[in-house]
Amino acid sequence: MLEVFARFARLGLTSFGGPIAHLGYFRREFVEQAGWLDDATFSEIVAVCSALPGPTSSPVGMSIGALRAGPLGTLAAWLAFTAPSAILMALFGLTLRAGAAQAHGFWESPAWHGALDGLLGAAAAVVVAAVYGLARTLTRTMATQPIALVAFGAALLVDRSAPQLQWLPLVIGGLLGLLLIRGDFTAPRGTGKLPANGRLALAALAALLAIAIVLPALAPKGSYVALFADFFRAGSLVFGGGHVVLPFVQAFVGTQSVSAQNFYAGYAAAQVVPGPLFTFASFVGAADASLPSGVLGALVATLGIFAPSFLLLALAFPVWNAVRAAPRAAAALTGINASVVGLLAAVAIDPIGLHLLASPLALVTAVLALIALLALKFPAWIVVPAAGALACAAGALGAAR
Repeated sequence: MLEVFARFARLGLTSFGGPIAHLGYFRREFVEQAGWLDDATFSEIVAVCSALPGPTSSPVGMSIGALRAGPLGTLAAWLAFTAPSAILMALFGLTLRAGAAQAHGFWESPAWHGALDGLLGAAAAVVVAAVYGLARTLTRTMATQPIALVAFGAALLVDRSAPQLQWLPLVIGGLLGLLLIRGDFTAPRGTGKLPANGRLALAALAALLAIAIVLPALAPKGSYVALFADFFRAGSLVFGGGHVVLPFVQAFVGTQSVSAQNFYAGYAAAQVVPGPLFTFASFVGAADASLPSGVLGALVATLGIFAPSFLLLALAFPVWNAVRAAPRAAAALTGINASVVGLLAAVAIDPIGLHLLASPLALVTAVLALIALLALKFPAWIVVPAAGALACAAGALGAAR
């Protein structure tokens, strides 16, 4: 458990770039370096977690922690990966709640904007490295390569028109696997059986329904219980990751509790801190002026938005373990694995690639970071902050000329 906590704490401090980039960090850390699981098991976990509402990367990390150290590993992985971002976002929320001045000085300087470009470039390199590594394992045949291409196109379309349907490319990949993969083909199967407990799944289902349906009706308006219930609903009902959950959160808290100016300042801050984007809830809970304590509000909101992930994972893995053992499941699983590669490749193009084209500094940083990751084999936790520091210096030098 301590090993799980230590590795995820390091990732929580260095994993910039959003949920898809986080998957790249996880694969490099736990598949390539630590060897805790193989590519097939990793892609199965990604497939299951991508089909669930709520955050994407956090349940993947929790699942890896569970495989390594059981239930305590689940908690250790979540806490270590989430705490750095949650603390930073809560502190920012408390600052705005106290009426401090908006960002100025260094935060508007070319050096700071250069650092942001560097972090973007490093995150892009991590995603490309993950696509490369997964493609070598999961799309090596004439059957899986077209499935990955179809999923790639579907993911680009979904991202532009219906981001809440992020699970659709995975479904398409599974169906194409059933149709295209025949004969004695053997799917790459994970060596680790995903953690599942039937009784725990039933208890999780009961808790999920009770909290999502009953608690909002009973909670006094403006209370911490109501705050927990609102964020629990956001974490259990919203597909599409952190960006999609934002309008739901704004509708729940209202502009009377957190002004629109502060709300979007917090959203901007969430883009530049490491760790999960869902720690935006920590900011909202801290900045909510209707609550007696911003510190307690941050804690309650954070627990509320992540709690459904624990319950949904307890429900999902028993179902997945049963399905993957069924006849023809290997073909569907292979298609889903291939579609994960297509999904990551689509994100590497849009939005990451498009953002890179708008910033020459970010593009150069991405190329250098990719060389460091693939050719020089430097770990991501070194490459990412180094890229940010170098780009920060470049931005400062450019402004000085």
